[in-house]
Amino acid sequence: MKDIPPEQSLIEYPSDFPIKVMGVQHPELAQLLTEVVLQYDPQFDPATVEMRPSSKGNYIGLTFTVRVTSREQLDNLYRALHGHALVKIVL
Repeated sequence: MKDIPPEQSLIEYPSDFPIKVMGVQHPELAQLLTEVVLQYDPQFDPATVEMRPSSKGNYIGLTFTVRVTSREQLDNLYRALHGHALVKIVL
């Protein structure tokens, strides 16, 4: 990812930031991704994960609201989530 100077960032750190993930429906997907999120935000509360299945049930949308403290942390978290085999989109 391209480095953005802090003065041009639209995010103020630290802040709570929602990350939306669309993945293949799998019984353990939420738990697997929660473990990834906890590596980057140890204070994350797994009970706050929002889940929304697709209309046909093939995919699931997950929203993780994490406490981000730097651009580097956010970039690394995005890469880790997007690198998971069951994940299709990370927003």
